[in-house]
Amino acid sequence: MAIHDSILELVGDTPIIRARRLDTGPCTLYLKLESQNPGGSIKDRIGMAMIEAAEKRGDIKPGDTLVEGTAGNTGIGLALAAQQKGYMLILVVPDKMSREKIFNLKAMGAQVVLTRSDVAKGHPDYYQDLAARIAAETPGAYFINQFGNPDNPAAHEFGTGPEILRQMAEVGGLDAIVFGCGSSGTMTGLSRCFAAQSPHTELVLADPVGSILEEYINRGTLSDKSGSWLVEGIGEDFLPPISDFTRVKKAYAVSDKDSFLAARELLEKEGVLGGSSSGTLLAAALRYCREQTTPKNVLVFVCDTGNKYLSKMYNDYWMLDNGFLAREQHGDLRDLILRPFAQRDTVVVGPNDLLVTAWQRMKLYDVSQLPVMDGERLVGIVDESDVLLHVYGDEARFRDPVATAMVRKLDQVDVRASIESLLPVFDRGHVAIVMDGERFLGLITRIDLLNYLRRRVQ
Repeated sequence: MAIHDSILELVGDTPIIRARRLDTGPCTLYLKLESQNPGGSIKDRIGMAMIEAAEKRGDIKPGDTLVEGTAGNTGIGLALAAQQKGYMLILVVPDKMSREKIFNLKAMGAQVVLTRSDVAKGHPDYYQDLAARIAAETPGAYFINQFGNPDNPAAHEFGTGPEILRQMAEVGGLDAIVFGCGSSGTMTGLSRCFAAQSPHTELVLADPVGSILEEYINRGTLSDKSGSWLVEGIGEDFLPPISDFTRVKKAYAVSDKDSFLAARELLEKEGVLGGSSSGTLLAAALRYCREQTTPKNVLVFVCDTGNKYLSKMYNDYWMLDNGFLAREQHGDLRDLILRPFAQRDTVVVGPNDLLVTAWQRMKLYDVSQLPVMDGERLVGIVDESDVLLHVYGDEARFRDPVATAMVRKLDQVDVRASIESLLPVFDRGHVAIVMDGERFLGLITRIDLLNYLRRRVQ
């Protein structure tokens, strides 16, 4: 195995594996693991390429400030190269991005500016427009501008494309490739490469529901109205300046739910931990494969690693909150309990446990209160305020048992009560403790009720 002098030397030459357990119809599906790049995504390629091309032109030099608007992964690719090459980096990121990506960016030294994800291009808070404005207002700053930068598709035309064709030659070539489109660099670069070197390869776009691109490809109409979607990194509400869709003849619109479930299926069946856009691409690729009547070699990108989405689509509670996983319906208040006690999902503490243990569980599971259980019997509840008031002025009291600080007078609600009966409990600043006679079922918080109401609207 070769010894490398820089992490940047590991960008590219990512492996391809054949899917074995997915239903691919008559086709053979190959997974291009861009998640194996050092920054965890296909965007490492353009992050390095755009900086190095600017260096060669003399546009930037070490010590300069770079600015970009990014859905996250391009930012990580840029941060990787900027860190190694000695640049300051300011990244404008929409607030729907996973916190893992944001933590990653900050840990690499990038300055992260969060902005709204519910506004379209042309709005001053739209992440690309805000990034351009910050670059213009920052003396000496260089705006990377992945959406209008020809170095973006060039990285794929002369790097990713030839690499794929070289790898797929071992299995007889490539009949179709499935990709997503954000800045459109991957699609545009591959399209140009394949036009010259593999013109029979069909280009298939996977697009989130809400994006305008699927309609543009399949019906030739360019809508000025877009929706919103939770999948990160792909889908657009405009045509990027560097985009070239002329060779793309087929597109699939994929819902958030189908995207997340496909990504989870990829992990369950193939052992590949992919991100949210990887789920979109996989769902589209499987639909394409199953529609074919003759065998084809089809390749799909695993665009990035699912490590960046552990708090979202790989979190069952997040999936349940957003209505992406089905839950058993009872027609009573059990339908609002996110963590049922009977399933051992409720985070609890015992009356003889230490207060420091209660505090640690609140922090670990990101909850504000804990039922206090003596076996199967509910004996109290302890929340952040109870712990704070007990230990303030004498931190040694963290070693006191939970029973010394817990509340014994409880706001209990019968499981058959109406949803409206929760409102007075919340108005008192409490959580609803749902009981079936003497049996504790779980807690309902304000956010649980809000999530329930939102799911009903959906």
